[in-house]
Amino acid sequence: MELLSTLLATVVALGLLVTIHEYGHFWVARRCGIKVLRFSIGFGPALLRWHDRRGTEYAIAAIPLGGYVKMLDEREAPVAEHELDQAFNRKSVKQRIAVVAAGPIANFLLAILAFWLVAVVGISTVAPVLGPVPAGTPAAQAGLHEGLEITSVDGSAIRSWHDINLQLIRRLGESGSIELVAKPFDGGAEQSYRLRLDNWLKGEEAPDPMEALGLTGWQPQIPPRIGQVAADGAAAEAGLQAGDLILSIDGKPVSDWLIDVVPAIQASAQQRLQLQVERDGSVVDIALTPRPKASGDMVVGYVGAGAEPVELPPNMQRQISYNPVVAIPVAMQKTWEMTALTLDSLWKMLTGLVSAKNLSGPITIAKVAGASAKSGLESFLSFIAYLSISLGVLNLLPIPVLDGGHLVYYVAEWIRGKPLSERIQTWGLQIGLSLIVGVMLFAIYNDISRLGG
Repeated sequence: MELLSTLLATVVALGLLVTIHEYGHFWVARRCGIKVLRFSIGFGPALLRWHDRRGTEYAIAAIPLGGYVKMLDEREAPVAEHELDQAFNRKSVKQRIAVVAAGPIANFLLAILAFWLVAVVGISTVAPVLGPVPAGTPAAQAGLHEGLEITSVDGSAIRSWHDINLQLIRRLGESGSIELVAKPFDGGAEQSYRLRLDNWLKGEEAPDPMEALGLTGWQPQIPPRIGQVAADGAAAEAGLQAGDLILSIDGKPVSDWLIDVVPAIQASAQQRLQLQVERDGSVVDIALTPRPKASGDMVVGYVGAGAEPVELPPNMQRQISYNPVVAIPVAMQKTWEMTALTLDSLWKMLTGLVSAKNLSGPITIAKVAGASAKSGLESFLSFIAYLSISLGVLNLLPIPVLDGGHLVYYVAEWIRGKPLSERIQTWGLQIGLSLIVGVMLFAIYNDISRLGG
């Protein structure tokens, strides 16, 4: 069932992005008087096809990993005399530029729409208040401590932990300092803190900016009371029940689920633990042996039990939303920031400041699509926006085969007054195709490597 929901979320996400991108080309081509022969979502054999009154064929194909708009063009097939004025290659260079640029522009417009919807619907988030700051970390050295609420990072206003993470990602691989402004959560004046960087997380395959700086979120104390027990887990096998309050583990008293219980279980894979629990007013002794479970490069103990949920205090919860008019510039600003971040990340990958291992392919996209769909509408819309921006940026890269490569050719034609030679265009096509195939294979390799880890 989970696999099916992941596949469905992936198909919906990619289908929407490809459809919007290709519709951008299609819409502008029609308005430039170009005859569109085929509008296809997907590649390979057509699963469904139909025609409109202008003779355009629409198709949904078997491989949902892209799409294309096929236009009348003398370079691809002979064109009847009475249709020459509708051929793509007969249009002015400005019109051809407009048709090619329309696809990526449509992706940016989709991102704006998605971010606008998120801003209007609103999101629930947790106030960016610091929890314990580990000694020796950059945050501790700068003087940050538990109970401070972060209000800005490098001059950008902060309203959530998500905002903080995005601002920190911008600084990966850099040297210098990050400026954080924070204030006591219970009231007080703001103060600036500078955290020193030196080739910060340069080349890291899976960087965690907040952990690297020592920034952790505040959490309420979670009593060591069991809220749910998996039927086939070690906890159920040992006889633990929902409602049990853990008093001690191997004779050591416990008072917090995250601080006392979780570390003890994770450090004891296949090792017997002696628990004392309170159940219905009586103390019960239980022997529990955590089962091994892979976690990254480590093996940790796992018992299949969770803590009883604890509500966050109302003052720690934030609802962020905007009215429909104010949400427009908010969405446009968010799209601009994410576009700049995408370009900056690509440049850092090329220069080695960020590991190319962070490049993701279809497997990772599918996993994120499934996870965001399960997390709710806001997460899925945000994922659509981020992916749409990535698609728009990548298509504008000056690589032959991509829209950006075609734009380079047409701009050169505009400046020179004549097209580049067929030989140069053919060379560019071969180089561009080889580059794109190589990048795709490398991204898929990264996906598979993550699965293996």
